[in-house]
Amino acid sequence: MARAFAMIMAGGESQDLSVLTEIRSEPSVPFGGKFRLIDFPLSNCVNSGITNVAVLTQYRPRSLNDHIGIGKPWDLDRASGGVRLLQPYQGGPYGDWQRGSADAVRRNLDYVAQQPEEFVLILSGRHVSVMDYRPLIQHHAQSEADLTVAVRRVNQHETHRFGIVSTAGDGRIIEFQEKPRRSPRNLASMGIYVFRRDFLIELLAGSSHVDFGNHILPALLADNRRVQSYTFPGYWADISTVQSYWEANMSLMAEEPALDLYDPQWVIHTRSEERAPVKLGPAADVDGTLLSNGCQIDGTVERSVLSPGVRVAEGAIVRDSIILNDTVIGPGAVVDRCIVDKQVVIEEGSQVGHGDNNKPNTALPERLNTGITVIGKGSRIPAGISIGRNVVVHPFSGDDAFGKRKSIRSGGDVGKDLR
Repeated sequence: MARAFAMIMAGGESQDLSVLTEIRSEPSVPFGGKFRLIDFPLSNCVNSGITNVAVLTQYRPRSLNDHIGIGKPWDLDRASGGVRLLQPYQGGPYGDWQRGSADAVRRNLDYVAQQPEEFVLILSGRHVSVMDYRPLIQHHAQSEADLTVAVRRVNQHETHRFGIVSTAGDGRIIEFQEKPRRSPRNLASMGIYVFRRDFLIELLAGSSHVDFGNHILPALLADNRRVQSYTFPGYWADISTVQSYWEANMSLMAEEPALDLYDPQWVIHTRSEERAPVKLGPAADVDGTLLSNGCQIDGTVERSVLSPGVRVAEGAIVRDSIILNDTVIGPGAVVDRCIVDKQVVIEEGSQVGHGDNNKPNTALPERLNTGITVIGKGSRIPAGISIGRNVVVHPFSGDDAFGKRKSIRSGGDVGKDLR
């Protein structure tokens, strides 16, 4: 069996995830109630027998560092191999800020050269999937390719979000388009790559290419190097926008979800918090919802995902929403089609995600236009206020940010961007 070590790209900042990434990096964004995005590539590695993993960080890494720690939840707290957090540094030939995925690996070539495994698996920290990496690595070894790229079919209307490839009959990639506005093809690169370690070192040391998708892949094709595809048929979501984040969470509540979080043969590990069991009060009405440990529900919750410690008061209604840790929703409040970050207080009688006006958000009109309102961490929503659709409330917004306003119109923006 071909042996590989993994490098997970986890330093990204994405304005397309709005306030969710104002205070944390993409991979540390909570998902599915109790998980974070980084849990999926880490768990896939361990379940695939890969126990030598590097996580490359940069943008706002503290939350991610705290979550991973020494890797114990994934059985990666090892003297040999295990998980290593690789931070940006100064000094030496490669010390400086990372400018892209390939540049991030280049700045850690000394680490790459020290690893005993023959192959390098490059992963993204923002992908949600249940994926066995062993067939991919074995396919790369047997094909003797210079690079193997994991690919899958995507919705024709979403090709603009991905690099689109064309393949020959033997699976060799012969053409690549990075995020085309329109494309008759829909076979997308998943941003998962396998290299032979020595080839990757030679490639990065001898070039200034910044990104694997934008630069390395097209350059190898231009040089007529052998670039092979590996088609992955299972569930995979690239959580790069508010819409993709909301859809992936909502899909967990299907009668037979494509992403099975309950498979005992492929456990998604995470750093769990010790909390009391879920408590439903006498007036609670819960339907089609994921509830995490420590939730206390006295109101109505429909088709929503609630993270640990969320409290919903009597008379409150939560509908089609994602509510993150320790948020409190007061009596009579209504939260509809919203993403609410951690430790938010929504006071009595507030209406968040209100009305039928779907005016796009002024700052993110192309990314926030489907009626989802996003509330940043630590915010306090005043009692009785009405907040429309596609609104962004930046983290830690309180009375000073809202002032004396009694309503926030659809497409509005409240508070200061903390980036």
